[in-house]
Amino acid sequence: MALDDWFLTADERGNAATRIDSGRSGAPSADTVAWTTGNLVVAHVHGASYFPRLYEVVSQLKAGDHLFVTDWRGDPDERLAGPGTEVSYVLSEAARRGVCVKGLVWRSHLDRFQFSSEENRHLGEEVDAAGGEMLLDQRVRPGGSHHQKLVVARYAGRKPYGVAFVGGIDLCHSRHDDENHLGDPQPQRLPGPYGPTPPWHDVQLEISGPAVSDLELTFRERWEDPTPISLNPVGLALDKLRGDDRRGGPLPPVPPTPPASGPHAVQVLRTYPKRRPPYPFAPDGERSVARAYRKAMSRARRLVYLEDQYLWSTSVAKVLGEALRRSPDLHILAVVPRFPDRSGRVSTPMNLVGRDQAMAVLDALGPGRVHVFDVENLAGTPVYVHAKVCVVDDVWCSVGSDNFNLRSWSHDSELTAAVLDETRDARHPEDPAGLGDGARVFARDLRLRLWREHLGREEGHYDDLLDPSSALESFGKCADALDDWYRSGRKGPRPAGRVRRHRTIPLTPSARVWATPLYRSLVDPDGRPIRLRLRDRW
Repeated sequence: MALDDWFLTADERGNAATRIDSGRSGAPSADTVAWTTGNLVVAHVHGASYFPRLYEVVSQLKAGDHLFVTDWRGDPDERLAGPGTEVSYVLSEAARRGVCVKGLVWRSHLDRFQFSSEENRHLGEEVDAAGGEMLLDQRVRPGGSHHQKLVVARYAGRKPYGVAFVGGIDLCHSRHDDENHLGDPQPQRLPGPYGPTPPWHDVQLEISGPAVSDLELTFRERWEDPTPISLNPVGLALDKLRGDDRRGGPLPPVPPTPPASGPHAVQVLRTYPKRRPPYPFAPDGERSVARAYRKAMSRARRLVYLEDQYLWSTSVAKVLGEALRRSPDLHILAVVPRFPDRSGRVSTPMNLVGRDQAMAVLDALGPGRVHVFDVENLAGTPVYVHAKVCVVDDVWCSVGSDNFNLRSWSHDSELTAAVLDETRDARHPEDPAGLGDGARVFARDLRLRLWREHLGREEGHYDDLLDPSSALESFGKCADALDDWYRSGRKGPRPAGRVRRHRTIPLTPSARVWATPLYRSLVDPDGRPIRLRLRDRW
């Protein structure tokens, strides 16, 4: 398998201003490799796996080490591993030990709009008081957000040299759930059907090896942006009155790239919008997330598996639709939330109309080959799917902060890791797509791990889930059995599994008319340069 069949080349990234593809030393050249090999990648499914591991890593940091964090939201009291492991305490204790702790958290909208400005501010205040720096970063497009979820820990001159975490899990309430999906005891409010402790499904990657340097560079580029962290004069005045940091202090020298430690090639992908003033590291924006999906989809032949919070936008759906049209045997199976994360007369239609439009595109281009499901726990409470996972033919996979919508592909800051495993999977079928790439252990194992959870399977019970044809049939039968049980009035034992066929909430024609412009301008805006918008290109 040639890695550049799947990964973007440096030219295909489309952002000559970033240093990420500069060979990590010296200037870019024609033979620049836009990814790293020799990494070890571990998938943490759910916060109950990720948070204790993060606590373990941060607790091992010593004076002279450094810890970099970017996040959409950070709740200071969220526990990583029980009482006494609150996020603010763990980060503050690291700073007190002499660890260089730096963080960038989105300077968000007001809490009355159910975002997270106060939580982010309090987290910053506690860490700053301990000697770290947590900046509230509003260097975004109007209406945009910093959505990257990244933690980089570097050990000064000692093994394992460094580790990074990237994916969909914020350091905040509701994320500390497990596969039983009883929810986080420290919940984030969601609409009524999700209950008082909303069940939460999410994935984060732990990466060791050379890719850690690429992820660290992503943090450094944002930190070293000379643009003031807020251009709002009111916000700047309040910062001055409070004595808040408005510009970050110097970062420690760049440490050596960690040595090879595993069989995984990793490509770091980002989204940055075209913004004024421009990002110095992406003056025309960066859309490598979108471009990577387009390239991976061009090789999709049998099965694309998605877990996504939204799955919106006709522009995004067209990328999937092109793959369906190109490959008549291709199926797409997606797991999404049953209900939007916001409810109300205005917000519900705005959140639903985008998916309706995307599904119309996919149904037209691949009728009968797009299968959408949602999941619930064993008590029947719907699970909020926050994961952002894509697996293509058990070869290429990605986990990150980006959703399948226009906002994530063009407007907000996003960060994703695409993984290709050097190790072929010997289980039949050995080459599902028939392109000679073979199934790969990491991608296949991740898909099977997620499917076993959703289908209620025991470890090792997956023979019918390997081949795409039988896998789709098994997934559908599991959902149909549970749907039939509900239709029968819950007669008899509850069938195994947690998946149900996703049914969209119908919108009236008038709601579509007024909700569509609000959806496009507020919910799922476009951050591409105008020349690309007009041609619907990335």
